[in-house]
Amino acid sequence: MDERAQTQTVARAKAGDERAFAELVERHQRELHVHCYRMLGSFDEAQDLVQETFLRAWRSREGFRGGSQFRAWLYRIATNACLDFLSRHPRPRLAASSQNQTSKNQESAPLPPAAVPWLQPYPDQLLEEIPSGQAEPDAVFLAKETIELAFLAAVQYLTPRQRAMLILRDVLGWSAKETAALLGASVASVNSGLQRARLTMRTHLPPRRLDWTPSPDTGDQERAVARRYMDALQRADDAAVALVLREDAKVGHQGGSGGHRGTEPVWYEGREAIVQAWAPILHGPDAQDLRLVPTRANLQPAVATYVSAPGMSDFRAFALAVLDVEDGLVAEVTVFDSQVFAAFGLPDAL
Repeated sequence: MDERAQTQTVARAKAGDERAFAELVERHQRELHVHCYRMLGSFDEAQDLVQETFLRAWRSREGFRGGSQFRAWLYRIATNACLDFLSRHPRPRLAASSQNQTSKNQESAPLPPAAVPWLQPYPDQLLEEIPSGQAEPDAVFLAKETIELAFLAAVQYLTPRQRAMLILRDVLGWSAKETAALLGASVASVNSGLQRARLTMRTHLPPRRLDWTPSPDTGDQERAVARRYMDALQRADDAAVALVLREDAKVGHQGGSGGHRGTEPVWYEGREAIVQAWAPILHGPDAQDLRLVPTRANLQPAVATYVSAPGMSDFRAFALAVLDVEDGLVAEVTVFDSQVFAAFGLPDAL
C-alpha cells in the first residue's frame, strides 16, 4: 500500500469504516501475535491480546494521524495491552519443581523450558505468514535465537516491564528514547532496566545463547537428527536413542498445556537418566505402539506422537516434542501435551 492509498484508508478508518480499518491492521496481525507471544509465552493468550490490541486501536483511531508510524502505533498498543494483562493476571513465581529427576545439581545449569508451566510452542507454518521485509529489521525479528523455546522461557523470568524493554530494544531494534516514550519512563531508567534484564537472561539462557547472535543455517542437519530420533523411538531401540542424545541432554515434560492447571513440570537430565526413564514406556509391559509425525515449532524440529493401545486400530494424539539440536545431537526435548495439536493443524487421531 503506497503512502497516498494508506492516507485515504486511514481517513476512512477514522471516519468509522470498519473494512478500511481491517485493511490497515490485518497485515500486521501475525507479527503482533509473535510480539505478544514473546511477552506472554502463551500462544493462546497471545491470540486474545492481538484481538484486544485491535479493539483498543479501533477505539482510539481518531487520534491517529497515519503515515509511516502506523506499525509502531500498533506495537505501542499491543505492548501496553500485554502489560495490563500481566498486571491483572500475574504469573506464579518460577521455581525449581519438587518432581525433578536429574543427574546434576539443577542450580548449576539453566532450568529447561518445561520449568515454565504456561509456555506453549509456536507453529513454524504461522511464522511464514509474516511477509518478507514487513518486520523491521526482518532478520532480527524472526531470528531463531529470539523465537526458540530457550529464549522464550528465559524471558519469562523477567518482570513485565523488563520483558518489554528487552524485546523492544534487542529484538525489534527500538531506540532507548522510543522505548521510554512507550513505557512512560526516562531513557536512563530504560537503559538501567535493560541492563538488569540482560543479566537475568544470561542466568537462564544456555551458554551458547548468551548473546542470542545469529547462528548458521542448520536445517538439513536438524532434519536428519529428527529422523534418527523418530526412528529410534519407533523401533524402541534404547541404544539408538542413546546415540542421538547428547551426554548432558535434558527432557522436560510440561505439567499442563500452557496454562496454570495440571501437575508441575518434570524433567530428566543426562543421557543415561533419559534412556532409563523412557525404557518402560518404549518396551515395558504397558508399552504402546507409536506413530511419529514430523513438524516444526519455534524454528526448531518437532515431533508429534500418536499412541495406540493393544487391540486398538487407530492412533490417538499424545504429545508434541520440540527438539533442540546442537552439534548433530539432541541437546534438549521439551514435551507438550496434545492440546497444542490444534494450533499445528494436527489431527486428533491417525
